Amino acid sequence: MNGSEDGTESSAGFEDIQVTPETIDSLVAELGDGDGLVRERARLTLVYIGEPAVVSLIEALTDNRQGVRWEAAKALRDIADPAAAPTLVVALEDRVFDVRWLAAKGLIAIESKSIVPLLKALIERSDSVWLRQGAHHVLKELVAGELEDILDPVVTALEGPDPAVEVPVLAEVALNMLRESDTQLYDH
Repeated sequence: MNGSEDGTESSAGFEDIQVTPETIDSLVAELGDGDGLVRERARLTLVYIGEPAVVSLIEALTDNRQGVRWEAAKALRDIADPAAAPTLVVALEDRVFDVRWLAAKGLIAIESKSIVPLLKALIERSDSVWLRQGAHHVLKELVAGELEDILDPVVTALEGPDPAVEVPVLAEVALNMLRESDTQLYDH
């Protein structure tokens, strides 16, 4: 995505960027700068770079500094690369609400390619309230069309009285249905 949230082009001044691992590392380091304008410019540049920056942004999403994690989650949301889905699922359990929220928005932006890693996490860690809350938000946004019959029981269980018990079972059923269906979501 090369536009900003208000729909204006954000690529102004980025065309001359030399995309090298060193450039990406430098920009990721700037996500922790004390100056908000430096952080924003670095994030927007990383979004402009797109897919080549994803691996470094995934690593930044595990940084000890909440501001770096927030910037990384926001950049990954804007890039919407399916490779980031598993790490964004983990970030649904971040100790900072804003990072969790951006991780959920990133998974929504990735669309259907975020469903398999999300279901796997629900099977493994359904005791996590934050994971369940984030998964509910994501799945509510993504349940549509042919996936509705598969995912709706998981959403209903997330809303139910005992989600820690019901969700992993229904997530496993949904995962198996995806695996057996003609959908391209499950490629393992």
